[in-house]
Amino acid sequence: MEKTPHKTIEPFKVTGNWDAQSKALKEKYSQLTDADLKFETGKENDLLSRIEKKLNKKRDEVINIIKKHQPEKV
Repeated sequence: MEKTPHKTIEPFKVTGNWDAQSKALKEKYSQLTDADLKFETGKENDLLSRIEKKLNKKRDEVINIIKKHQPEKV
């Protein structure tokens, strides 16, 4: 089996109360708006793209930021 040089895109799912998480993100990053943080099930990539552009960060950085605000898995 050959290893592909392309990094696979990490699947991302929003867990927990997104309203509470988005409020925390807006407090920490004042440049984010309700429109930037609008979440629709199945459109996680759209959400990530908006936040990436607004914060000028890479996808993995944005995922890490969001994961910090998600509840711990038990």
